[in-house]
Amino acid sequence: MPLKNLILVIVGLKGEAHGYEILKELEKLAIGLWKPSHSNLYTILGKMVEEGLLEPREEYRGKVRRVKYSLTDRGWNYLRTSNDLALRILYTSIRYHEALKRKLEEMNLERNMDPETVKAYLELLKKIRGILDEEIRAIEAELSATN
Repeated sequence: MPLKNLILVIVGLKGEAHGYEILKELEKLAIGLWKPSHSNLYTILGKMVEEGLLEPREEYRGKVRRVKYSLTDRGWNYLRTSNDLALRILYTSIRYHEALKRKLEEMNLERNMDPETVKAYLELLKKIRGILDEEIRAIEAELSATN
């Protein structure tokens, strides 16, 4: 479930987060294409607590009760595994992207993007390349250390 993974990433990177913070981060990630409902989010958070992925901690500001969530060891392990899978999904997405690009070119339906969009796309590709280069170096270092 991708939403579960996103919640774990948000909480993991923040260290601790309450539901409203998580909701706002999810809205940012969805770039206006989707808005999670409060009830849906709190249902998912409750299930994640039951699964042992998140640990709730109550805090009070006056009479207002807030629940802050942090990752458990099980949550960190789940997140590590899903991060490895995300890299595989990224690779598959890039392959599909390239295949679609070739198909559109064959059909003379090449993209017509304004220069600013092309620049933003180029920067995104550079960031992805940087992430992948770092991952390659880390894996190569692990392999060298075990040999």
